[in-house]
Amino acid sequence: MVVLGSKVLSLEEVHRVLFEGEELVLDEAAVKNVNDNFEFLKNFSSKKLIYGINTGFGPMAQYRIPEEDTFQLQYNLIRSHSSGAGKCLAPVLTKSLMIARLSSFMQGFSGVHTDLVYLLRDMINHNIYPCIYEHGGVGASGDLVQLAHLAHALIGEGNVLYEDEIHPAAVIFAQLDLKPLDVHIREGLAVINGTSAMTGIALVNIIEARKLLLWSCSLSAMINEVVEAFDDHLSHELNVVKRHNGQNKVAEMMRGMLQGSKMIRHRPDHLYKELEEEIFKDKVQEYYSLRCVPQILGPIYDTLVHAENIVVGELNSVSDNPVVDHRAKNVFHGGNFHGDYISLEMDKVKIAMTKLSMLSERQLNYLLNDKLNHKFPPFMNLGKLGFNFGMQGVQFTATSTVAENQTLSFPMYIHSIPNNNDNQDIVSMGCNAAQMTYKVIENTFEVLTVQVMTLLQAVDYLNCQERLAGFSHKIYQDIRAIFPKFIEDAPRYADVQKIKAYLMRHEPSLTEPAVEKKPKSSPVQ
Repeated sequence: MVVLGSKVLSLEEVHRVLFEGEELVLDEAAVKNVNDNFEFLKNFSSKKLIYGINTGFGPMAQYRIPEEDTFQLQYNLIRSHSSGAGKCLAPVLTKSLMIARLSSFMQGFSGVHTDLVYLLRDMINHNIYPCIYEHGGVGASGDLVQLAHLAHALIGEGNVLYEDEIHPAAVIFAQLDLKPLDVHIREGLAVINGTSAMTGIALVNIIEARKLLLWSCSLSAMINEVVEAFDDHLSHELNVVKRHNGQNKVAEMMRGMLQGSKMIRHRPDHLYKELEEEIFKDKVQEYYSLRCVPQILGPIYDTLVHAENIVVGELNSVSDNPVVDHRAKNVFHGGNFHGDYISLEMDKVKIAMTKLSMLSERQLNYLLNDKLNHKFPPFMNLGKLGFNFGMQGVQFTATSTVAENQTLSFPMYIHSIPNNNDNQDIVSMGCNAAQMTYKVIENTFEVLTVQVMTLLQAVDYLNCQERLAGFSHKIYQDIRAIFPKFIEDAPRYADVQKIKAYLMRHEPSLTEPAVEKKPKSSPVQ
């Protein structure tokens, strides 16, 4: 079980709930704190003007709402803002979003009734996914539209995805003996006024981006093997004089991956001796896409470390407005709903993943272009040249997908459009940034899929399986189990789908090269 409320919630704990089916439980002391906060607000708000309790919202806040209409006000807010468009978010993103919103409430500064935190917990544990649409949030005043669709389900009026089918929330609640949420004071505003949509998506992005980095390191090590590159560009001695943690971590990982390889070459054995040739057949130094991997993936490593720190910080923050502080016996108005922290980090992660896909595409091009590698047949064609086509067709998919990544990488953080009668005059576009990053990550898995297909064909062309490092050989065996060697031409789209799914479900590890993260009850990807 993952306990929420007793301490800071970690990315690993979120991973366990999302992908390993672990149950989320609420710390009872934290629930009591939530209740104390609610009771304070109930007493404090009497005869006081407090935003979103007895006022309108946004630029309509100057209008006082009569006491008899305050409950209806919350329902009006939820219904009016349930106005998203586009596709529904993937279930894994919706579940992560709910975890993020619940984490914010469990800090005890939102003035919400405990009914809300218990119902959110139950929806998470029962894998009930509100239908939340991708378009709508501008990332200031929170992810208003996306979170309104969460609230719409909570009050039993919206639709939910349950066991792969869409149903009215009220039907599923009745089936599972769950009571829809009743508004007590400010539950409508509390649910929609926060950064939890962008944060939930960002959490999944960090998890998947870390996996992509490990796969990129693995495939980069493997390509260095199959082309029999020299090993000094990965050496501790070369990298340690560049004082960047990420570069040194990547080089260290790749050295570990290449342990036991009979293909990687030691430069002194070949070039540091008297030579008579005027022109060398072998390149003295490899192309940048092989030789500069630590320098290229190193900044990506460091970017993900920093992004994780920011995103997990947001996960454990209070993103409401106003903030209800029962210890200070006051209600504070401000802008904790503003999503700039997440927006900026997601743009950086998006750019980093695009660069990772670009590295993969260049390594792929090197393998497929016989005029560059002088080692393999054109397009890694194991059949009859001119008659068969090898990996020629699949390369187009990788190239076009990288091009899409490059276009998607324009930053959302600097793309503010004032709206809401200029009340929201500068916004973060954080939810857009997080969703575009999710798309770039998904694209990048496709690019690496084509790369690994080509690498396996290269291994078979060289018949070098037994000369590979144990790490590379295990990857070769595991993926060959779902993608056999091919010579004759055939449609490859099904292979791309299978291998992409494999890469997304597995995580390379030096102790166990491809460990499947088997969910007990995972959301649909």
